[in-house]
Amino acid sequence: MLDRAQKFSIKQIAAQAGVSKATVDRVLHNRGSVHYQMQRRIEHALQELEDQEKNGLVIGRTFHIDVIMHTPKRFSDAVSEAINAQLASMAPFRICPRFHLFETTDTQYLHKLILRCAEKGSHGFILKAADEPLINQAINQVTQMGIPVVTLVTDLPQSHRVGYVGMDNHTAGRTAAYLLSRWLDLYPQNVAVVISSNRFRGEEEREMGFRLWLRERAPHLSSIDISGGYGVYEPTFQRICTMLEQYPSLQAVYSVGGGNCAIVDAFTAMGRTLKVFIGHDLDVENRQLLAEEKIDAIIDHNLQIDARHAFIHILQFYKLWQTGPMPFSHIQVVTPFNLSY
Repeated sequence: MLDRAQKFSIKQIAAQAGVSKATVDRVLHNRGSVHYQMQRRIEHALQELEDQEKNGLVIGRTFHIDVIMHTPKRFSDAVSEAINAQLASMAPFRICPRFHLFETTDTQYLHKLILRCAEKGSHGFILKAADEPLINQAINQVTQMGIPVVTLVTDLPQSHRVGYVGMDNHTAGRTAAYLLSRWLDLYPQNVAVVISSNRFRGEEEREMGFRLWLRERAPHLSSIDISGGYGVYEPTFQRICTMLEQYPSLQAVYSVGGGNCAIVDAFTAMGRTLKVFIGHDLDVENRQLLAEEKIDAIIDHNLQIDARHAFIHILQFYKLWQTGPMPFSHIQVVTPFNLSY
């Protein structure tokens, strides 16, 4: 680790990691006992600094932005790539993202993390988290400290966040309902809506849009909710298998929150046909499923534009950027035939 660290100052590493210079020195030179998690945080900080250097980060006023996401790794990887790709475009400002990414976590930990990052010199937050009172409370506290928070892909409108970036989730749900109803036969049947968790407002809005369109335009289709898998393979797989046992004629799925490989595998394991399958986000997993024609369509939006809009929200908060209102991200429907876009 020491060899990798030599091209950065201890001050840079400490700022990137959100720790003291003394802690960095102890980790790099193996002086005294250092908790494993602290050592891991220093390693992450070095990787983040290397990524910033690789993406042509300019020298200018520095903003340490904490990116906190409760989401499956495949999506946090896609967001991290998009954020790093936009760093050079923000010249003359030097944006230094610090990533805190969790597939599983709890609200109390995230509440403490937000406050801890604020105390250690954060200039702003990009946040994907559940709509919980403790999360809203933490956002309000750091905003009162003069630190802006931007919500990403799932909003927290009851908080004092300075902006939301992402698609119009209600419209995305209606789009999924439109496509699914056109591809299914016109007789009465059930369709599954797979939600990673009811605590994420973005997913709730997609589900509401989906249900509303079916009720208005395709009343022969009835939706069944499956939630609690958090987009993670094993719990999603188990929930889908249980659902298939309960609904022997089910053959259509709208996956609001992810875990799509688990959904495909559950249908295969149960010997069932998945006639129509619509999901979200063109990550690595969904690209593969589309290429293999195991999923029919992905509702996607440009994460690089989202990343840029998030940075602009933060710079506007500091009165360093002027632009008009930023619209929702443009919704794109991707099939196996326009996968290379």
